[in-house]
Amino acid sequence: MSAAREALLDRCLAYLQETGFSDLSVREIAAGVGTSHRMLIYHFGTREQLLVAVVERVEAIQRAALADLVSSDGDLAEVGRQFWRRVSDPALAPATRLFFEIYSHALYRRPWTDSFRDAVVAAWAEPLTELLVQRGLDPAEARRRARLGLAAARGLILDLLVTGEREIVDAAGDLLSELLTQPLTATARALVAE
Repeated sequence: MSAAREALLDRCLAYLQETGFSDLSVREIAAGVGTSHRMLIYHFGTREQLLVAVVERVEAIQRAALADLVSSDGDLAEVGRQFWRRVSDPALAPATRLFFEIYSHALYRRPWTDSFRDAVVAAWAEPLTELLVQRGLDPAEARRRARLGLAAARGLILDLLVTGEREIVDAAGDLLSELLTQPLTATARALVAE
């Protein structure tokens, strides 16, 4: 990715997080970041491809934040709680709404969502699995918990966006962190072995 494209993407991200996303045209976004619509099209293609690039950037920032939290070598459930607070921050709501908007287009396999579909699960599931393996889980169990955690966290974020019920959704996020980091019981180990 060129330095000019990177800088332009950073400006678009900052602008779009302040103003919201859905209703803006390429011309409006360009005006907001101080460039021409032609430059946005040159670097990103379509409006949709620009928005996918913005979401991918936000996701990369969140994965880096998780890596920073994990490097502290603290209690994994506490790391999960801290990360939940970060990804559910109201300041991220415009980007999070855009994420789910693009996700809905990906369900219909819109061609401009190809890169998003390729990475939306894999980019998170692999590092989460590695983290759980490093903390002592069997690789198969780590993969299951990583996928469960990813899907449940996204569901909780969607719940928060729709209902605004911060207290109960935060409590559910805390519970999710606790459940995902508990050792397997003998019964659970037997079920996994089957």
